[in-house]
Amino acid sequence: MSDPVLTLVLIAGFFLVLATVRFFKSLESDFARTARTPVVAGLVAGAFIRFLETGPVLQVMLIGVLMTLAAVYIRLTGNESEPSDGMLLGALIGASAAVPFAIDDDAQLFAFARCVLAGAVAGFGITFAAFHVGDKLRQILLDLATAIVAIGAAYLPTLLSRFGMTERQIALSAAISIPTVLIGTMFRQWADVRAELRHEASLGLIDDADVRSTANPFLRLGRAGWADAEAHREFVRIANRIALRKRQQRNRTDDLARLYQLEIFKLRMQLQEMSRIDHAARAPEQPVG
Repeated sequence: MSDPVLTLVLIAGFFLVLATVRFFKSLESDFARTARTPVVAGLVAGAFIRFLETGPVLQVMLIGVLMTLAAVYIRLTGNESEPSDGMLLGALIGASAAVPFAIDDDAQLFAFARCVLAGAVAGFGITFAAFHVGDKLRQILLDLATAIVAIGAAYLPTLLSRFGMTERQIALSAAISIPTVLIGTMFRQWADVRAELRHEASLGLIDDADVRSTANPFLRLGRAGWADAEAHREFVRIANRIALRKRQQRNRTDDLARLYQLEIFKLRMQLQEMSRIDHAARAPEQPVG
């Protein structure tokens, strides 16, 4: 298989894996809508880098900077999310940026590895700054630091090649490592979700039994004792959103924290109503007369 064909196969497979990872995390099936903006941003950035015809050093710098700028654009135009979501979207930007290189370039696999590594780092760093830092100046400083780290990530394939790795090995390693890191990060975050949901259960807002089936990465995929499997998945999505908003509001100004609190109250009411309906659906029928 030639390098251009292998690169396109890697890009297509990478998109498929990221779509699967996102569903595994969020149980959302709207990947095409979510990926639209990152894909367009990545294609534009990749075309600019490719047809500028710069030297290798400047190309690495451009990849790191433009992946970071694209990640900032996604942060400003998309929904608020957490770092693992940002990393996934950044990886989508990087894979899309590699398409122009796959069509017409001499180092397609190198370009793929550089773009997806820099994109994933940029997406994670930009979202991390927005998630954990409320001060705008500190966010900007973290964004600048992210750009520097993204440049380093784009340079990593060159460094690995000096240790004897081939372009194919580097590209395959990049394609495998990013989803692996994403899944590992998700498992870590589910522990935070479980802690937040236990607090909700202590307040009597959800059942203790629903905490485990909502936070467990595998139980949440099924029915978990609910009368309707799709209703349970929607319950999981809402519960995860509550946990996310509770973590976000801790790093926000008082006014914004109050807006988050209003959303949390609304989502709590939805959870309680869904739980009530499910209990009624599972309750044994009362004898007539």
